[in-house]
Amino acid sequence: MLGGKSGQAIQKAMEILVALGEMYGAACMLPVTSVQIAGVSYDNLGEAGLAWLDAMAVGGGKVRTLTTLNPAGMDITNWQTLGISPDFAVSQMRVIDAFARMGVLTTCTCTPYLTGNLPHFGEHIAWAESSAVCYANSVIGARTNREGGPSALVAALTGRTPAYGYHLDKQRQPGVTIEVSARLQTTDEFGALGKAIGLKLNGVNAKPVCYICGIPHADLEQLKTFCASIATYVGAAMFHMEGITPEASTHKPPEWTIPITQADLEASHQLMNDAMPDAVDFVSLGCPHLSIREIAHLAELLNGHRVKKEFWITTARPTKCMADQMGYTAIIEASGAKFAVDTCCVVAPIKGRFKVLLTDSAKACYYASSKNRFKTVLRPFDDVIAEALR
Repeated sequence: MLGGKSGQAIQKAMEILVALGEMYGAACMLPVTSVQIAGVSYDNLGEAGLAWLDAMAVGGGKVRTLTTLNPAGMDITNWQTLGISPDFAVSQMRVIDAFARMGVLTTCTCTPYLTGNLPHFGEHIAWAESSAVCYANSVIGARTNREGGPSALVAALTGRTPAYGYHLDKQRQPGVTIEVSARLQTTDEFGALGKAIGLKLNGVNAKPVCYICGIPHADLEQLKTFCASIATYVGAAMFHMEGITPEASTHKPPEWTIPITQADLEASHQLMNDAMPDAVDFVSLGCPHLSIREIAHLAELLNGHRVKKEFWITTARPTKCMADQMGYTAIIEASGAKFAVDTCCVVAPIKGRFKVLLTDSAKACYYASSKNRFKTVLRPFDDVIAEALR
């Protein structure tokens, strides 16, 4: 591949991987069984990024392993309803087309593990979406670095990635114990925990892998929310959670211990509330993308009611198809809420359209503030719906 026998695009891809491997001192390349590519929204890529994708496609690039995409900047079939401009839609579809020509499955989601891209424990993969990377390493026990969009694509085109970072046992060792005494029940509280850990580790240059104690139970939805938050506020690509995640039992809690109290949790939660609920003009659930179980619960709460605000439900298209079959979509859309499939409130071009976001997601709060300059209100999932109906 490096010698050019597989074509120009594959040669360029391998040159990038070799440069990365030399930079990080990798001893060899590893075969990868799964890839997730970020940097899909045209709002992030622009013409320069699109030109590079097109060049790789024109140069004969074809993926060699199961590869899916992160959320795009719009629902690729229902963008008009969501207020996306025709010009943006044309550019976004050019991005999707470039990936499709390379054999990428254009299932645009930040939760690929819920839609068929589910690696096994111990497998080497190349994922680029921060919350999915954290979930893969920590909850599944697969092995991936936090790739960029280009490095994930070239891994897909070659089926290889350099052996460094979280592919190696020594980099997966915990360096700090997080002792949680706070009560955690709702997804917003798991999100607030990620921010609380980030506040405690503020000023630590090389953030250690966290070994988290004191959480007796966490379900899929709570873990995907926590992965998104700790990836956002700590920059973490993995953690160990005692009694819950697969590699935690193979490690001892490090001596360096940081407590997270109820007061710490409440303080971090409050920092993500800088507006009053009556000022909310945009409601969004699904950061990371909603599971079918969350959509079923949403339909139950919205049944027979009408929302009073712009309300987006972001999820993957395969999950939406299941919701269609179960009758959940009809109930939700009858309430006035809108499905925003393939996209999310983080990557959609919505800056300037709204002023205050209501959500249950700590990650959504971060990007609403830093990227779109929205104020935010963070509430439990059920309370978000109750507020949307007022």
